[in-house]
Amino acid sequence: MKRIVLSLMVLSLTFVGAISCKEASDKAKEATEEAAETLEEAGDELKETANEAMDAAKEAGEEAKEMGEQAMDSIKKMGEDTMEKAKEMGEDAKKTMDEAADDVKKAAEDAKEKMKQ
Repeated sequence: MKRIVLSLMVLSLTFVGAISCKEASDKAKEATEEAAETLEEAGDELKETANEAMDAAKEAGEEAKEMGEQAMDSIKKMGEDTMEKAKEMGEDAKKTMDEAADDVKKAAEDAKEKMKQ
């Protein structure tokens, strides 16, 4: 009888150990699946973040290009305005020189007339 009781005790401990191992195995499998899902989600989030960063960089590049084009337009306009002012100043200077030349010519003629007298 002792042997039967002892055998039943050993058998029950064996079942408890087997059930414990099965539960541990199931928990390990579940933990592995959860880890895989977490890694997949992290990968998706990382990909989304990278795409957002690329979009932001592209937008910044387009804005910089637009600002550069606006700056070039401003510089071109300033150059055109400067050239127009320089042309006007040149015309004014020519007019002043012509008037001065006429005044000198008239003064020379007047001087010549006075010498003849």
